[in-house]
Amino acid sequence: MRPSPSIPAWAFLALFTLFQWRLLLFFICFSFPSPAAATVTQSMAANKTDDEALLAFKSKISQDPRGVLNLWNDSLHFCKWPGVTCGRRHRRVTMISLRSKNLVGLLSPSVGNLSFLREITLTNNTIHGEIPHEIGKLFRLQVLTLTNNSLEGQIPSNLSRCTNLIDLSLGNNKLRGKIPEELGYLSKLTQLSIYENHLQGEIPHSVGNFSSLEILSGSENFFEGSIPQALGQLKSLTALGLGGNKLSGMIPSSLYNLSLITIFSFGDNQLHGSLPSNLGLSFPHLQQIDVRNNRFVGQIPLSISNASELRLVLLAYNHFNGKISNSFGSLPYLTLLGLNENSLGDGEEDEMHFLGSLANCSSLKVLGIGENRLGGSLPNTVGNLSTSMFYFGLSGNQISGVIPEDIGNLVGLTLFDLSRNRVSGKIPSSIGNLQNLQRLSLYDNGLSGRIPSAVGNLSCGSIPSELFGISSLSVSLSLAHNQLTGPLPSSLGNLKDLGEFDVSWNRLSGEIPTSIGACQSLEKLYMEYNFFHGSIPSSFSSLMGIQKLDLSHNNLSGKVPNYFEKIRFIYLNLSYNNFEGEIPKKGVFTNVSAVSVVGNQRLCGGISQLKMPKCPSKEPKKQQKTFRFHLLVIIIIPCAVLGLIVASSSLFCWFRKKKEQSSGASVKESPFAQISYEKLLRATGGFSLSNLIGVGSFGSVYRGSIDDDGTLTAIKVLDLQRRGASRSFTAECEALRNIRHRNLVRIITSCSSIDFQGNDFKALVYAYMPNGSLETWLHPVQETYEGDQQHEVENNLSLVRRINIATDVAHALDYLHHHCHQPIIHCDLKPSNILLDSDMTAHVGDFGLARILPELNKTNQSSSIGIKGTIGYAAPEYGLGSELSVEGDIYSYGILLLEMITGKRPTDNMFDSGLNLHSFARKSLPHNVMEMVDPVLLGDDIEIMTKGQSTNAGNRMVECLISIVEIGLACSMESPRDRMDMSKVVHELHKIKMFFGN
Repeated sequence: MRPSPSIPAWAFLALFTLFQWRLLLFFICFSFPSPAAATVTQSMAANKTDDEALLAFKSKISQDPRGVLNLWNDSLHFCKWPGVTCGRRHRRVTMISLRSKNLVGLLSPSVGNLSFLREITLTNNTIHGEIPHEIGKLFRLQVLTLTNNSLEGQIPSNLSRCTNLIDLSLGNNKLRGKIPEELGYLSKLTQLSIYENHLQGEIPHSVGNFSSLEILSGSENFFEGSIPQALGQLKSLTALGLGGNKLSGMIPSSLYNLSLITIFSFGDNQLHGSLPSNLGLSFPHLQQIDVRNNRFVGQIPLSISNASELRLVLLAYNHFNGKISNSFGSLPYLTLLGLNENSLGDGEEDEMHFLGSLANCSSLKVLGIGENRLGGSLPNTVGNLSTSMFYFGLSGNQISGVIPEDIGNLVGLTLFDLSRNRVSGKIPSSIGNLQNLQRLSLYDNGLSGRIPSAVGNLSCGSIPSELFGISSLSVSLSLAHNQLTGPLPSSLGNLKDLGEFDVSWNRLSGEIPTSIGACQSLEKLYMEYNFFHGSIPSSFSSLMGIQKLDLSHNNLSGKVPNYFEKIRFIYLNLSYNNFEGEIPKKGVFTNVSAVSVVGNQRLCGGISQLKMPKCPSKEPKKQQKTFRFHLLVIIIIPCAVLGLIVASSSLFCWFRKKKEQSSGASVKESPFAQISYEKLLRATGGFSLSNLIGVGSFGSVYRGSIDDDGTLTAIKVLDLQRRGASRSFTAECEALRNIRHRNLVRIITSCSSIDFQGNDFKALVYAYMPNGSLETWLHPVQETYEGDQQHEVENNLSLVRRINIATDVAHALDYLHHHCHQPIIHCDLKPSNILLDSDMTAHVGDFGLARILPELNKTNQSSSIGIKGTIGYAAPEYGLGSELSVEGDIYSYGILLLEMITGKRPTDNMFDSGLNLHSFARKSLPHNVMEMVDPVLLGDDIEIMTKGQSTNAGNRMVECLISIVEIGLACSMESPRDRMDMSKVVHELHKIKMFFGN
């Protein structure tokens, strides 16, 4: 055998090494997958991350009424789940969009694990809790839209890491805290929407870094401080909305360089200054401007006509002045023009001419110019305004003339308010064409004539019957404070959906039509101060939804219906009529603060708190006949004798009166019936100190009875030795010659004689006011007169009574200023000249300084001569020689109102070093109002005021006090032009009374 050849050692080593490398390669191949396999493995891991994150999101949703998330399970790949969008290549979640799905729950922090997410849209759901900080990890995120949810907490500052954000919309949530400064790093942001939250603090200057921002919406928050100048750097800005905050200062001038602006909204703040004259040139693309409810002054820029795309103009509730120009007429797309509650106009005749130019605004829907000083009459061209206009507000101006017949062309109107102006004549029958009308307010004008039977189609003079043919009237029909006459047409029943009907303070007569029972939606019915007679129609029983009914001060008779017990009245006033019989004892009649029946002499019974006489017991008919026979015998004979005595006495007095008249023939005839000096001497017990009830500037006032029935009167005896006393007598007689108003003291008779011991004697006899003056109630003092015991009036005037007194006085001044044949200025309004009758109704008295307005223009009379009022109450301009004016009375009323609330006289020792009653009250608003009110108002009467709603009594009282003090401040402004007109005062006080159910 041949031996096998031997293998060299080097060959064996080489083979062994090769084997090791193959073994290693095999190990490597099986230990590490290929690139394709690696991709599959990574995708599976990523899928698991997104899947888990989405399921975690679902777990935080507690309610899913539409079942949107039911398919979020293993039966489908998550990229096919509703509301989820994935990338095509990597199949990662890029969008969650669940808009308006009614979802309720929390926003899971797990969304921060969806690293490819570019959009989160959860608008219009009920997502609550905080915005997770984990969202700050989503560096690819471009859209975060969480609008209209219930999110709380603060805006996470680490959202600044989402540097690709384009849209951040968090509006209409409950977010708190400040805007994080760090958000300024979001340089790509085009929309920041954070409106309607509870955000506060100052707007950070870092918002100027949003160099790409187009929309900034931050309205309805609690932002304060000034508007940052840095906003002027946002050259791409088209919409800027910061209304409804507490921003102060002026709008930075840099903002007017943002030429792309279409929406400019800063309403409901505390901004001041004026609008630049080139506004329309600076903002050529402007579509909406809203600066309402601020403190802007100056004129409305004429350049506004250059912003030809304007649709909405809201400048209301500021202090803009001057005339309204025709520039608005060149805005073809204008839909809303709100200029109400400013100081526009000066009462000149041409100030309503601009209405003609608005005929070019064919899209106009809302026109509000109420509560200004606009004068002149409505032009006939008013009928050329847009037929699509549904709101036309003109209240509280000085508009005169008549209502044009062409008003009937505005067939789209749902509200027409011409109240509290000086319009006269009849209501045109063409108003019947306004078949869409829901609210009509014409109260407090000089309208006259009868109410036509067709009030269903709407016309007035009297109230036209056409008026009641507008079946669409469903909110309010107010014709109060005019001079309308005649009966209410039966067509009133056509207004079946009417909620409020007010014809108070007119001269309407006749019976209340039974058709009113068809107005079953009525909640408020005001018919007081008219001449309605007859009984309450039985059809009233159909008005089961009525809450407030005032039939006071008419001539109604009959019994109070028992079915009133079943109606849930909040307020029922039947006072000063001729109702008779027993008062019901159930329902509203158990609440003395909600019902009034005073001034009905033949009513009886009711609950004891009403303080009415007991009803007589019923006797058997036979006994009644016997009793009546004996009663006639007893009465007739003495009456016959008494008649002879009275006749003889009358004849004697007639001859004596003729003698007195002849002896005083040289004296100017008084406008009132005369009474002799001797009769006044007897009535006052020789002008005894025991009958002295007050001492004034020009004389003394006594109580006494001038008639045999013992009725007390107040007798003012002039001290003619005092300078101006005789003139005071003449002024008072002239002022009250032909006027009658329930809130003015009534002169019964007068005495002017020259035969009393060879000297002049002058006196006036007034209706007696048993509750004295407001002065004695606000500032009680102990006084002792001869024959009288010491007496102190207790100051227990509740807030309700003070509101009523304030309203009574406001009505009186409004009547004197606007509704007399010639305006009358009282010139000396103060608490001692406001007298209270047995029902605590206030009456303005002492017209000794009064002036009839036209007299001030006579060349032989200077208004600067003589006394112009009382220190503390007299208007400041009087001290500078200004003429007497109604604004002077308004100032006095404002001081009076503040005195009634604070309990402090304007001459109180605390008012020095520049502090006065006005500034004292102003500094207390709104947060410290309870610290400055009369302590009496903090007593036990709150619950009565709120009619038992004690849980809300405190808040309601504070709101009431703030509102009243604001009226007092508005009336007592230093500049006469800035003072609130008395017509508006009446309106505002009635709103307060209505709100508090008074």
